Amino acid sequence: MSNRSFYNEILTEHNMHPDFKHPLPDADLVLEGVNPTCGDDIFLRLKVDENDTIIDGAYDGDGCAISQASADIMLGLIVGRPREEALHLADIFIRMIKKEATDEEIEELEEASVLQDISHMPSRVKCAVLGWHTLQEIFKPSGRKTAEENAVRMRPRN
Repeated sequence: MSNRSFYNEILTEHNMHPDFKHPLPDADLVLEGVNPTCGDDIFLRLKVDENDTIIDGAYDGDGCAISQASADIMLGLIVGRPREEALHLADIFIRMIKKEATDEEIEELEEASVLQDISHMPSRVKCAVLGWHTLQEIFKPSGRKTAEENAVRMRPRN
């Protein structure tokens, strides 16, 4: 199977049958991420324990196939991991999209590595990184508020 068809298969699967697109009413952290360029809009919801391990996560919102699949893939990768590991993976993902990550680092991304080719589609980069930037923002000191206080709009960085 070619890389392109594998990429399309994974995007389709995560859009038609997302594992993490559902309510998470007891989330500890909630942050809205918006891509004003194309209208992608997600709410990232995380439940963390006293050790800052992500014990559950979900998202909801609307957007293109890439933004929605990327958020779903991201949650599959970070749920069960400590905050530091999740942020490390977000850093690698964003550097991968910028063509700055090593092959060894990209391997750490597991299924998320299929989105590597997005770096060749400049108009889709912000779609792919929306969930990952929202993850980075949710763990900043200013983002550590209650779910109700934390539903704010943000602009993703490249």
